[in-house]
Amino acid sequence: MAEKKKVKKKKKMSSAEKQAKQALVRRSRNQAVRKRLRSTLKRLRAKGTDAKSELPQAYSLIDRAAKKGVIHKRAAARRKSRLAHLLHSAPSA
Repeated sequence: MAEKKKVKKKKKMSSAEKQAKQALVRRSRNQAVRKRLRSTLKRLRAKGTDAKSELPQAYSLIDRAAKKGVIHKRAAARRKSRLAHLLHSAPSA
């Protein structure tokens, strides 16, 4: 007779363990998006009015962060508004 192979069954993951694992993945993804957004905005604020050409890229980053749920949609609108005001209202050097 042929021998039967013993197949080791995988242990089922509890829903709490799965949620914790998913939270770790989401947190790391959100941190990366948030860090990139913050560093870009800091760089633009430091440049001042010279950064007008980079405004569309900044808007894109802000919109993507809002779409992914990293920041709220109204927070995104507020950031875009303040950034535009900062870059367009300051006197040109």
